[in-house]
Amino acid sequence: MAVCLILPWLNGFTAGPTPDLWPWLVSAVCAVVVALGWGSVSPRLLAATWLAAALISSALALLQYFGAAVAFAPWLSPTSAGEAFANLRQRNQFATLTSIGLVALLACLALRRTSTAASKTETVATPATTPPTPQIQPLPVWAYASAMLLAVGNAASSSRTGLLQWGLVFLMALWWHRASRRPLALLALLGLLMYVAAAAVLPLLLSLTAGISSDGLWERLAVASDDSRRVLWANVLTLIAQKPWFGWGWGELSYAHVMTDYPGARFTQILGNAHNLPLQLAVELGIPAALLICGGASWAVWRAKPWRDTDPARQLAWAVLAVIGVHSLLEYPLWYGPFQLALLLCVACLWRTRQTASKPLVSPRPRVSLRIATGATALLALAYIGFDYARVTQLYLPADKRWSVYQDDTLAKVEGTWLFQSQVRFAKLLTTEVTHANAPAMHALALRVLHYSPEAKVLEQLIASALLPDQRADAEFYLDRFRWAYPQDYAVWLEANPL
Repeated sequence: MAVCLILPWLNGFTAGPTPDLWPWLVSAVCAVVVALGWGSVSPRLLAATWLAAALISSALALLQYFGAAVAFAPWLSPTSAGEAFANLRQRNQFATLTSIGLVALLACLALRRTSTAASKTETVATPATTPPTPQIQPLPVWAYASAMLLAVGNAASSSRTGLLQWGLVFLMALWWHRASRRPLALLALLGLLMYVAAAAVLPLLLSLTAGISSDGLWERLAVASDDSRRVLWANVLTLIAQKPWFGWGWGELSYAHVMTDYPGARFTQILGNAHNLPLQLAVELGIPAALLICGGASWAVWRAKPWRDTDPARQLAWAVLAVIGVHSLLEYPLWYGPFQLALLLCVACLWRTRQTASKPLVSPRPRVSLRIATGATALLALAYIGFDYARVTQLYLPADKRWSVYQDDTLAKVEGTWLFQSQVRFAKLLTTEVTHANAPAMHALALRVLHYSPEAKVLEQLIASALLPDQRADAEFYLDRFRWAYPQDYAVWLEANPL
């Protein structure tokens, strides 16, 4: 069970046109196994495995930061010296894992002290009228060492989100542990101070040991560019204003971004996500749906009153949800398997402890067989998804690297997939030359692919398929979109294809 809780954070395997699919499948398989054995998953096991995943990832991130990732390939994601994200492939995701690790460290210590206090209460007889006197015990050395490794790992990521999260964790620890467990709040403060110090020292160490200059946290805090979230959010607000009631449709943000002119600065990359969960819901589903979802979640939190919780298990769940929530206001961690699993585990933990507090749950014996059957069905479905995706991935490999049965006529053999049609259409569009004979079909195909991935190469094929049949109005419209969305790519294309 511990392996299934740790593996999603450490798995670095990815391949094909949708790089996040394999990590998601691993997380989904682990989620099914955890669900089948949920009765054996205690809050202490959750905290211990999250802490272990964060510590291992921090060690891996330091190897990356100092340029040693190549020696551990393919088990460690490759990156250049000065960058660190372990196997999560993105600095803010790794920073969030270190924040979860810090929360888990505090929870491990709190649960340990709670169980110790409970055992002492059972063995030592005291008058019922005499309240127990809280005893402040020193923290073990491993707790300080763990906090230091997590702090250094987070600092190596240079993540501004990580800085914000660690400040939040300190405030939560200060509030929850202000009375009986003050050493835990002090440990959180010490971790934050070590993080600040490491953020200043790591770039100097990298320069001394490898002769490489790298932007640290403080340099990134000072950076402001047209690609900042301010410009991104301004663009998203413009899109929301255009379709406020029902949005552009799920998964249509990148298409909407390419198709829209903005009154001010433009975010210069493909805009696949609003980098803010409420804005993402509003732009794709509409403002009413966003208010309903976000309002419902806020109401549930308000009713639960997490600031009043004294149970370390519930504090663990609330703190992890808070960390993921902060990240979700700045990016989109819930689009990735490990964070989806963490969210589900936190909600399940809160639900279980809530029910335990009122009435213990006893699962009837017939439900065991139903749970196993459901789990087996889910695993078979995930296996089929993985197999089907592996088949489609053959399109994106050199012929000699493909499975032998797919080395010839690959497109025809995988075109029947019903799960990954968008990936097949994308490959077909970019590997087929536009001719007078196929121009109408290619134009229709390009219009469909534009909703899947509206990148420069897709626009090039779309324009070419419009120019050949002499559909000037259509071609000019997409030429205008090409020029505004990808000015550098447009200049290169125009030089090779003068109009």
